[in-house]
Amino acid sequence: MIKVEWFYWLVGAVFLAMAAQMAVDRSNPKRLGSAAFWGLLGACFLYSTWVVRKQAPAEPLGVAVLAMACLAGFGRTGRGTPRTTTAEQRTALAARLRGRLFVPALTIPLVAVVCASALKHWHVGGEPVLEPGSETVLGLGFGAVAGLAVAMFVVRERNPAVSLHAGRGLLESMGWALLLPQLLAVLGSIFQVAGVGTQVGKITEQLLPDGQKYVAVAVYCVGMAVFTTIMGNAFAAFPVMTAAVGWPVLIQQMHGEPAVVLAVGMLAGFCGTLVTPMAANYNIVPAALLELKDQYGPIKAQIPTAGALLACNIVIISLFAF
Repeated sequence: MIKVEWFYWLVGAVFLAMAAQMAVDRSNPKRLGSAAFWGLLGACFLYSTWVVRKQAPAEPLGVAVLAMACLAGFGRTGRGTPRTTTAEQRTALAARLRGRLFVPALTIPLVAVVCASALKHWHVGGEPVLEPGSETVLGLGFGAVAGLAVAMFVVRERNPAVSLHAGRGLLESMGWALLLPQLLAVLGSIFQVAGVGTQVGKITEQLLPDGQKYVAVAVYCVGMAVFTTIMGNAFAAFPVMTAAVGWPVLIQQMHGEPAVVLAVGMLAGFCGTLVTPMAANYNIVPAALLELKDQYGPIKAQIPTAGALLACNIVIISLFAF
């Protein structure tokens, strides 16, 4: 049986290899801090296996996270010059390949869908081929590997080290913000365990007029957008607002259709993603990679869409959930 932790090991190994590259890259004035940051992340991917198995204490992971926060917070990470193609070479290659450049990117979701829908039913000797419950993650891992192989074939690159150097350059360009979605998702879990959603629900029930379902729908959707704006991640806001308004008020009290309330409620949270710098991987990192003059340009352009989509979500739940 193919286990999901094998791909976590692969991810950890890639981070460690890139950290080794950073450590010897003298073009990066902060090479040691960068190598320590990404090396600690890679080590966490490997060490976590034994933590999950209860064979090792979890405290070293916490220490590693704090160390990474200090490295990033005190500006000890930087950007070097990876040994890869020049901008002129990439421009010429893009002009020659044109639409074929999208083939590797499309390979990833295609392989992921096949694994999640078809391979999950495969058994060999009575055992499933893919670890049960992890088919989607495994499919994403297989898709990434397949996408890399397809990309190397498309661009006719024979040296795997080139992709590692190019990946390291992209990693340094995005920096610590690459981890922000994961950290914010954990924050949502902490809020849920701490009972933030329950307390918000009590306050909401006291303030909401009895039987005003449309007001409750608006509170739920706007709350999802606002909490997502604060946290930077709709997945972090979802357990808080659903425990506060979505489940106890809209579904239990007002008998709303759970599928409509919860699915569209999550979409309302994504409206907040469009307008917050906390969603760095969506808004800040692309601006940096594209070298835009205004780093908040994507957010400014997305505000009208976010507002219109939020209003549509409120209408959809009001019409189809009851």
